[in-house]
Amino acid sequence: MNQQSTPEVAVIKMYAAREEIYPREAKGRYATLRWVCVWLTQLVFYGLPWMTWNDRQAVLFDLAARKFYIFGIVLWPQDFIYLAVLLIICAYLLFLATAVAGRVWCGFACPQTVYTEIFMWIERQIEGSRSARMRLDRQPASVAKFARKAVKHAAWGAVALWTGFTFVGYFTPIHVLQREVLTFGLGPWETFWIVFYGFATYGNAGWLREQVCKYMCPYARFQSSMFDSDTLIVSYDAGRGEPRGALRKKDMAQAKGDCIDCTMCVQVCPTGIDIRNGLQYECIGCAACVDACNSVMRKTGQPEGLIRYTTENALKEKLSESAVRKRTLRPRILIYTGILSVIVAVFFGSLLTRTPLKVDVIRDRGAMAREVDNGLIENVYRLQIMNTDEATRRYRISVSGIDGIRLATPDEVVLGPTASRGLPVKVRIEPGNGTPGSNKIEFTLTSTDGRDVVVKEKAVFYVPKN
Repeated sequence: MNQQSTPEVAVIKMYAAREEIYPREAKGRYATLRWVCVWLTQLVFYGLPWMTWNDRQAVLFDLAARKFYIFGIVLWPQDFIYLAVLLIICAYLLFLATAVAGRVWCGFACPQTVYTEIFMWIERQIEGSRSARMRLDRQPASVAKFARKAVKHAAWGAVALWTGFTFVGYFTPIHVLQREVLTFGLGPWETFWIVFYGFATYGNAGWLREQVCKYMCPYARFQSSMFDSDTLIVSYDAGRGEPRGALRKKDMAQAKGDCIDCTMCVQVCPTGIDIRNGLQYECIGCAACVDACNSVMRKTGQPEGLIRYTTENALKEKLSESAVRKRTLRPRILIYTGILSVIVAVFFGSLLTRTPLKVDVIRDRGAMAREVDNGLIENVYRLQIMNTDEATRRYRISVSGIDGIRLATPDEVVLGPTASRGLPVKVRIEPGNGTPGSNKIEFTLTSTDGRDVVVKEKAVFYVPKN
């Protein structure tokens, strides 16, 4: 009986097992710039909720009251268009920055990068340098090892919880939130979001790190669609660096490239890639490898820039830095810049000149029309009036559109700061005025406190048919 051989089964792994990365600390101008971004972003994030404006929190997204306070601007749900345009502006800024300088956002200002940088700094302060951390992880379990790890995770947890507290402080007044924390009076939702956001920060910056950039962030997957041959990216100059080899005195006379194969560029990389293998989607453009390589070049007496921010065309055509800068102003960049400038100008122009009064007219659907004293015909409306200003305002109400039309209710309304009010209004006309059926009318609200504010809203007056 013939036996058939069992075919071999090929196993394809869709997710590579993680190899622990121990990034070495990089020092140089890009590392300094990265820390400048860390300080700027965190001073803004942690500091804004504690700032006051007009006796309130300067930046507060009060979801319960459906009001967004941003310094002197108060936005309501009806102002959602501003949020949509702001997101469009952010998207265009990202496209523009990517087309010019690759993943510069990821490398310097992305929250994942910023908090990972903070957490790695804490790790270095507690566990030591790269080699010390590697030795510590290889050591068998001990009280000293456990204590050091516990201190590190406690510090991470403190930063993460403070981050979660600050995040919730943008939605619940932070002074109220602080008092609730100190008196153990936090509500269930505040507690949930502080813990949730803190846990996300702790997990992403402390444990996942480069995994977020490689597998969870969609930007890494479609970034190449925004690159072209004149986009500035972190690149290894293979023409200058190859053939690479260790630096030894006896080899000095032999012809070889400037790369001494010290692997410093790999050791400082937060995602663990070798930039000498070309552009890879894991590269976040942080330029840590540039700082590391430049420091080695200075020690070996070679010119800096073996690894540098440059373009694909610059490497192929040996372009000078001035030529690279000239190619930055290419049609694609000019179009992005032009569109972005128009959107930004329209956005801020509309935001700064918007009327601080919003009016909606709602007909009383309980009765289309009714006859009152002396045969007058009356329609009832409800004016929903919103004062978006942070001062008390007084307005006069008038109505027009039909001969002899007038209000049968008080024609003045006073609204407090950022207040909304539903005001019932009765409108009457003389018998015989208007045409049977629907008649177009218009309500006008005019400021009476010295401000030039006039808002008009259309409505319909119904005249019964005989």
